[in-house]
Amino acid sequence: MDMMVMLFSLGVSFLIAVILGPLLIPMLRRLKFGQQIRDDGPQSHLKKSGTPTMGGIIIMLAATIAFLRFADKTPQFWILLIASLGFGLVGFLDDYIKIVFKRSLGLTAKQKLLGQLIFSVIVCVLLYNMNHSTEIFLPGTSWSFDLGWVYYPFVVIIMFAASNSVNFTDGVDGLLAGTSAIAFGAFAIIALQVSAHESAVFSAAMIGGVLGFLVYNAHPAKVFMGDMGSLGIGGGIAAVAILTKTELLLILIGGIFVLEMLSVILQVASFKLRGKRIFKMSPIHHHFELSGWSEWKVVSVFWSVGLLLAALGLLISLK
Repeated sequence: MDMMVMLFSLGVSFLIAVILGPLLIPMLRRLKFGQQIRDDGPQSHLKKSGTPTMGGIIIMLAATIAFLRFADKTPQFWILLIASLGFGLVGFLDDYIKIVFKRSLGLTAKQKLLGQLIFSVIVCVLLYNMNHSTEIFLPGTSWSFDLGWVYYPFVVIIMFAASNSVNFTDGVDGLLAGTSAIAFGAFAIIALQVSAHESAVFSAAMIGGVLGFLVYNAHPAKVFMGDMGSLGIGGGIAAVAILTKTELLLILIGGIFVLEMLSVILQVASFKLRGKRIFKMSPIHHHFELSGWSEWKVVSVFWSVGLLLAALGLLISLK
């Protein structure tokens, strides 16, 4: 039964996203919600200036409607909804300020972190109230250890890291939509395995939403995701990993996101400490573009690596 519900959730979310595209993209264009392109980035991206952004609303609407229809209203349901929509709201405000007020940086770093902290704390309170296990399990083994109260700051770190690393991955047409669909696919299978019904339905709904969005985001993109989509996806992935007790496995299944985040951290640290850059540009997908890779090559290679990492994560989880 769970598998059928998941397939319905995925299918309905996909159809809603495909239908919403032609309705919302022209609206975003009329409202002049166009993407500002970095002057220091790949020159091929300059022609994308003005492409409608905030397309993440397509993903979040489609996935939320399907999730509301097919999931049971349990504490896990509310955690998943708050994590994804809460972080998505922070991203929406960031996008809105960038576009409407012509502030290239949107929310300040402190404002964005405060918003993420607020919704992370709400998730922690809900986890505490439902007596969620504070144990951490080492993937592929029977070994675990109880973090006690330290688990809740750990949850906050997971949500911060996941949402921001996913956000870094959004920079090439179709890159994040594809890699997030792969990651959610792996977590959907894991959730099914451990009988985490709401997480399975949510993951399926997110797969449908991002694949429906990919119809319009594949190169050449007709719409960009924006921070609303990337932060909402990141918050959702983190919540699924937490509820399925695969917090550490998220590092492997979301390996592409980890790689993107590490490239930014290393680039900044190297420049501050040595005055030299490691990569031609970070996040690392831009490094490969500046090295001569086409956008399609970057996307296809990153999707392939993401698929291998997700398969490895599943293999470990099934042991």
